[in-house]
Amino acid sequence: MAATRVLGNLSAETAAFFLCDMQERFRPAIKFFPEILQIGQRLVEASKILDIPLIVTEQYPKGLGSTVAELDVSSAKVVVPKTKFSMVVPEVEEVLKSMAGLRSVVLFGIEAHVCVQQTALDLLARGLEVHVIADATSSRSQMDRVYAFDRLRQAGAVLTTSESTLLQLVGNKNHPKFKEIQGLIKVSAPDSGLVPKM
Repeated sequence: MAATRVLGNLSAETAAFFLCDMQERFRPAIKFFPEILQIGQRLVEASKILDIPLIVTEQYPKGLGSTVAELDVSSAKVVVPKTKFSMVVPEVEEVLKSMAGLRSVVLFGIEAHVCVQQTALDLLARGLEVHVIADATSSRSQMDRVYAFDRLRQAGAVLTTSESTLLQLVGNKNHPKFKEIQGLIKVSAPDSGLVPKM
């Protein structure tokens, strides 16, 4: 199990996508929101193409609004309102129990240092491998974001990108869904502030 966690292998048959709190009221406050939203759209669409369960949460939607309209979460297994920071609330735990063979969670959304971080730690504690998609995850502060990624890496999460993850999930250009996934990644991910300008 430890070796698998270090290797970070992914399979569509044993994975779930977790979309954390990409809500309307966060739009003006989050660093690089348009860029991570673009990648979030890519991942939501990929979950449909590859038939990977999508779990969505919304932090206090009464005050913070619903998931942004650009993300079509109509195919999600659940869309759960919450007040706890971690996505691992009772309704999500029930879904996790129903998913026989689940080994990996692909996690993205906001905020990196609060809800995403606490979700990742809870999932790691349950023995799941967690892949945090850096180009689809942000915070209000770039410092909080970067240090959250450091902490998550130290805790055993895999920090990666959307393109790397999607190509790992198909694994082969002969995969029946490769062309559809290739269509999603044809345009390179936008700069979301993680790589210093050269």
